[in-house]
Amino acid sequence: MHLVGPYMTTTNYKKKKQKPRTKAQQAQFEQSHREYNKSMKRMGCHDQMMSLEDYDLYTRGLYKPKLKGVYVAPESKSYQRETPNIPSLGNGVGVATKKESQKYTGTLIKGIATMHKSNAIPILNKEQAIEVSNMRRG
Repeated sequence: MHLVGPYMTTTNYKKKKQKPRTKAQQAQFEQSHREYNKSMKRMGCHDQMMSLEDYDLYTRGLYKPKLKGVYVAPESKSYQRETPNIPSLGNGVGVATKKESQKYTGTLIKGIATMHKSNAIPILNKEQAIEVSNMRRG
């Protein structure tokens, strides 16, 4: 499957066509509708009681509730500081100096040798340079 392009999918996006209900299924559906409305009434949610057509859409996942009124959000309080802008103490000129770049000025290390691939090692004396060169050939 990893060689197939993005046009191939295992997810089916086609909607299935609803089969018409039989008489027994319709009776069972109407009974469940009555039980739903009864339970909503018992809980005090009278605004959530539905007609048979709305309940049909609700069970199929297609129900869009009708809005009763327009919701107005309450005014939000500003959480911004109310004190005036206080400038910084400096006058814009930096106080820190630039650090000098480090350079090796000693005489201890004579050079750098490559032992295996990119394994760089420091060479301290002539004997060590000879050892490294013999290892490379060996």
